[in-house]
Amino acid sequence: MLSLALVHKSGQPLTEQIIAGIKRQIDDRHLRPGTKLPSIRNLAESCKVSRFTVVEAYDRLVAMGYLQSRRGAGFYTAAPSLPSGAAHPAPADNQKRNEELVWLIRRLLEAQENTVLAGGPWLPNSWLDEAGIRQTLHVLARKNGAHLLEYGHPFGYLPLREQLSLMLGALGVTAHPGQILLTHSTSHALELIIRYLLKPGDAALVDDPGYYNLFGNLRLQGVELLAVPRGRDGPDIAVLEELSAARRPKLYFTQSAMQNPTGTAISPHVAFKLLQAAERHDFIIVEDDIFCDLQVKTTPRLATLDQLKRVIYVRSFSKTLSGSLRVGFVACVQPIANELADIKMLTSITTSQFTERLVYLMLVDGHYRKYLSRLHERIGESRLEVIRAFERSGLELFVEPADGMFVWARFPHIDDSLTLAEVAQRDGIMLAPGAVFRPHLERSPWMRFNVAVCAEPRVQAWLRRVASSELG
Repeated sequence: MLSLALVHKSGQPLTEQIIAGIKRQIDDRHLRPGTKLPSIRNLAESCKVSRFTVVEAYDRLVAMGYLQSRRGAGFYTAAPSLPSGAAHPAPADNQKRNEELVWLIRRLLEAQENTVLAGGPWLPNSWLDEAGIRQTLHVLARKNGAHLLEYGHPFGYLPLREQLSLMLGALGVTAHPGQILLTHSTSHALELIIRYLLKPGDAALVDDPGYYNLFGNLRLQGVELLAVPRGRDGPDIAVLEELSAARRPKLYFTQSAMQNPTGTAISPHVAFKLLQAAERHDFIIVEDDIFCDLQVKTTPRLATLDQLKRVIYVRSFSKTLSGSLRVGFVACVQPIANELADIKMLTSITTSQFTERLVYLMLVDGHYRKYLSRLHERIGESRLEVIRAFERSGLELFVEPADGMFVWARFPHIDDSLTLAEVAQRDGIMLAPGAVFRPHLERSPWMRFNVAVCAEPRVQAWLRRVASSELG
């Protein structure tokens, strides 16, 4: 049975005292594997601390491997770590966790027409350039050629890769077309990287919170997820250093700008420290820049600072052009690009030359640039409107993002946004609770909101009702 004696007026923070006390009792075997810990509410009352203090302590103990969070059941002491050199099977609950993520993704894709995707990951269809796509399709269809019939080049359509080389140059990244591999999407790019650089039992650093699809893919491959807390100016470098020294990860997956779900950007100071840590601990950074074209004023990327020496850069056009035009790419050093191309050929032969030509035409005829200008203005206006409405409704913002479509926010009186999401679903509003963005699905009060959707009066009225209720 857990017993803690906290000293409230000592120099040691209460969170640290709770963590140290629980760790000690687990290490001394006073708490056996599988022991259920007191609920957050009960421990907060018995220790005379806030529930937030207990949540932070439990979350950090989960990240350190001392506790496991079981959805709907609470927190339990974890099984002992495997000894060095032992086999590393994927955790028994990996499949269950992925089933929960698959359920969420299917719910987004199969949402009924009258459901408002307040936490959805894409722009409304009415915001996208369907007319421009139809026009370019008409031009492409009139061209005679093998692009309608044949397989494409292993690396992808060369003129598009040459155009992407110019676009990367505008970001300050030097990459010749041979360093660029076209993929079906960003997800496909990430999967190729995982297949090449990771094997079951390897460890990878990931943002907490971060991209849930990536987490599911890593678990599917038997990779251990090392959670790095994401702060307002980027990853927690102290935690990253500690995890890197202890677990020797091979990769770190992150987003330097408009991070999903927090909307944060890595500051230059943190970026410099991150690249130093990667060099010191010998891991590669995978920079996912899928929202790049939603940024109004370009900021330096990790790939800009590193010039692809230790950074692999991935991106696609699904968020701005179309979810059906599955065209993405990887930019990296030539040897890695060659290896990824081989894996691409073994797993999918090649990518669609037709869609690659379509995207190329939209990029070079000037239409895409004009469309993005209109889109930036529309998203900016909606973001400002949503942020003002959130503040009136009592929502707390993690940061006020300068770009992108996401806002990470919470109601101060609600500890677990998953409960709120279940209520919202019954009202025809789909929220994105923070738990699904955490590597180990721990509870969270935070939620991701899509500014392109949340300006709707129906969403705003619902949030005002929640703010005035006693829910949570």
